[in-house]
Formats: sequence, structure tokens, C-alpha cells
Amino acid sequence: MSEQSKNYDDVRQYRLDREREQELLRRGGECTFIWANKSGHPPGVTMAYVAMKDKIWMTATRERVRIKAIARDGRSAIVITSKGTPMGGGKTATYKGHTIIHDDRETKLWMDEFLAGGVSSQGQEDEGNAFTSGLDPDMFIRFLDTPERIVLEFTPEMSIPFDGDKMAEGTAQAYAEFAAQDANNKK
Repeated sequence: MSEQSKNYDDVRQYRLDREREQELLRRGGECTFIWANKSGHPPGVTMAYVAMKDKIWMTATRERVRIKAIARDGRSAIVITSKGTPMGGGKTATYKGHTIIHDDRETKLWMDEFLAGGVSSQGQEDEGNAFTSGLDPDMFIRFLDTPERIVLEFTPEMSIPFDGDKMAEGTAQAYAEFAAQDANNKK
């Protein structure tokens, strides 16, 4: 039994495989977006996102505090969890990177349409979610299409992917080995 499987001090062996990480990005739909405020503290909010072309895209309105902070300093982070997805809980991806702001009409329309399609399809997988259930993508776009709306483009520079399923497998194996050791010690 390796030292890592005897405890949870080093969880690097439980990295989410690249394919599973991409699945998480496709299925997640919500992330915690984290930025640095003027004093350097890292506040965050949960936001809808879409992942495309190795970027994570979000939208908000210009007056949000996070937009002013990103205009000042684009350093940011995103955390995505599999909780509530068909993948089951326990899979996460944390990204450190930079965010830039887009306010051109073409990017905003592209994002509105892409987000509406994603939110609408998630409503089919997330029964009981009053927000996404029966969502009309065209009406959703009408709510988003305002002069104050901007698009955030996050570029990941580093990731910390974690697979709780791998940890569960390692834990089960370690439990079996612990039980065998305990049985031998009682003899």
C-alpha cells in the first residue's frame, strides 16, 4: 500500500482525467468566478458559463463590482463542480487565469445565443429547476440583450482537477488492506 493511499495528505493521484475534465466543463453550466478586489481579497459569485475553444465564457452587466475589478486587474479563478450533473458529485476543476471584457455587439449576441441554448438544454437534465424548466431560449435572449450587458472571456493558465471517484476507489482498497492488517494483528 502506498503512503498516499493510507491517508489524504497528498491527493495528486486523484486527478480528473482530461476527458472527464472536458465532460465536466460541458455539463457543469455553473461556476464560482473569483476575482481580486481593490484590497486584494478574493470574493466570488456563482455564475452560468459556457465552455468553448479552451475558454470559459460568462456574462454580466457593466455595473457589477466584479466587472470593475476585472477591468482593473484580469487575474481571476474559476471553480466548477459536478454536483447536480449526470456525472454525480465529487468531481471538481479549479482554474487560475485571466479574464478580459468584451462589449461589442457581435460577441454579446453570440454569447446570448450560446448561453440560451446551453441553459435550455440543461433544463432538460435538471428536473425541478424552476429557472431552467421550460425555458424559452428566444425569451431568455431578450432578457440578456441590454446595452449594459458585457461578456467575460476567461483563459485558464493552470488547473487543479480532482476526481472523487478515484479517491473512493483508493479508499476502498485501503480499507480492505487495513481490515486485513487488523485481522492479522488479532491472531
